[in-house]
Amino acid sequence: MEPDTQIDLSAGARSRSDQIAGLLEEQILTGRFPPGARLDEASLAEEHRVSRTPIREAFQRLAQSGLVDHAPRRGVFVRQTTAVEIMEMFEVMAEIEAICGRLAALRATETAVEALRQANAACRRALEAGDADLYYEENGAFHRLIYAQSGNRYLEQEATRLHRRLKPYRRMQLHLRGRLKQSMAEHEGIVAAIASGDAQGAERLLRAHVAVQGEKFHHLLSQLRIDV
Repeated sequence: MEPDTQIDLSAGARSRSDQIAGLLEEQILTGRFPPGARLDEASLAEEHRVSRTPIREAFQRLAQSGLVDHAPRRGVFVRQTTAVEIMEMFEVMAEIEAICGRLAALRATETAVEALRQANAACRRALEAGDADLYYEENGAFHRLIYAQSGNRYLEQEATRLHRRLKPYRRMQLHLRGRLKQSMAEHEGIVAAIASGDAQGAERLLRAHVAVQGEKFHHLLSQLRIDV
């Protein structure tokens, strides 16, 4: 079975199921698969020229992100997410990340701060390359470091869980015009606050960095084709 030309199977690439999950995620959010649509395992396996196993694994990843529901004996269906749900999740995520930033500013070691700087440098390289998808991946690594540097394992786990749930919406947000440069500028302030031990500053900056409000939220909903 020949690999789909859309799937990068080169050394170091993400797993086949991860890549298919990413493609399906984009297709769901941009309307190819509308809310309520059934995702057919056999036809998707044929489309992507893979066995059914990577498709099933991709479905599991989409379910973790809340994009699909598994209906016993019926199949996998695209889930309808409301504007209210998205807004509420971002509100909670902003508060959780704010706490992570405050604790990281108080607890991060010099080694940890240097790791954060390196992660941020990787984000900048992706920005300079104009690669929004790579920026998204490096941005995720940057945020996960802050969760870990909070020094609170329970908080880290909860932040990671909600980050995973919001993954498709955070990715789409980065495609808003000018958002990549704005995100990078916000990163610089966050790193500086954590490095200097400014707990209140790190808390404030991370809350603002993650929160989706006003015009930005309406632009996000329009891209997702969700009514307010």
